[in-house]
Amino acid sequence: MDISHPRRNPAHIQKETQEAAVDIDRIDLAIIRELERDGRVSHVELAERVGLSPTACARRQKALEEAGFIIGYSARLSLEKFDLAISVIVRIALEKQSEEALVAFEKAVQRCPSIVRCLLMSGTDDYLITVVARDIADYERIHMTQLSRLPGVARLHSSFALRSIVDRAVPPEVFMPGTGNR
Repeated sequence: MDISHPRRNPAHIQKETQEAAVDIDRIDLAIIRELERDGRVSHVELAERVGLSPTACARRQKALEEAGFIIGYSARLSLEKFDLAISVIVRIALEKQSEEALVAFEKAVQRCPSIVRCLLMSGTDDYLITVVARDIADYERIHMTQLSRLPGVARLHSSFALRSIVDRAVPPEVFMPGTGNR
């Protein structure tokens, strides 16, 4: 690593793109942090918050987007306002773990509107999914019409979340070595 470069420090991260390497420094992480807090912030306000001119800030934001560090912007919705009061964590074991079985299951999961997250796991369960529902009766409907029809499922185990304790984006500090998060 070349530490003589003025934008680099010992804690920089580098991602190779098709065109060139993109260095992430403290200012880029500050931009990411501010965009995570408020993805609708104006370039002028964002620039003020991170100590750059609006032009320089917009250029850095665009570079972060083009390099794939920022992959999109979205609104966080209140599930309660949509009467989706129940979050259910479902552990799923498949009958077999062949590539064909995994692909078939994953394609089917993507078509289930009530599944908001699906993770391929190591260990005794093959997948961990999160389902949102209006109430227990709604989850029973989802279980019967969506989950039980997923291909290759050997076992479903549902756990109901009582309340959410932490629900946040990954803070940029996690990506920086030496910040006490490891």
